[in-house]
Amino acid sequence: MAVQIEKQLFTIADYYKMADSGILQPEDRLELINGEIIKKSPIKSRHASMVDLLNEMLVVALHKKALIRVQNPVRLDNYSEPEPDLAIVKKRLDRYSLRHPRPADILLIIEVAESSIYKDREVKAPLYAKAGIAEYWIVNIPDEQIEVYTQLSGEVYGQKEIVKGEGKAVCTGIFFELAMEDIF
Repeated sequence: MAVQIEKQLFTIADYYKMADSGILQPEDRLELINGEIIKKSPIKSRHASMVDLLNEMLVVALHKKALIRVQNPVRLDNYSEPEPDLAIVKKRLDRYSLRHPRPADILLIIEVAESSIYKDREVKAPLYAKAGIAEYWIVNIPDEQIEVYTQLSGEVYGQKEIVKGEGKAVCTGIFFELAMEDIF
């Protein structure tokens, strides 16, 4: 006989209360995904360097078109507030000081994967698709490629394109492109 295990899922309000009360510490490196508090992978040198490089390139490419948020939360629903490596969001006068970006604000999410590729593909891609994020990229450091997820169909991405070698990753939501030779 199988035993059903019930999980206690946390809302974003619960998550913030735990942080405010000291149960969760900033150095714990956590994020809330589907009501569960998930430990984030350590940031290794190659990962940090890639995030910095992409940020520099995006700031130049998207100057005055969008805001680039680096490892800051995005609120997808009441149970998920991940902290993607990069989120390209619509400009706002308050620069999201009053609230974190919601799905309608998000133009592109980029996760940089060195040791987190499984989580980025199997957990984050469905999470972002379910939230209605139109475009999601995984910058896959070990394989020197970008996985471009587009064409939302219900709660899944209908297309996954692998860009490598001499290719260019093109963001359709707010037009810009990244040449692979510039990042690998």
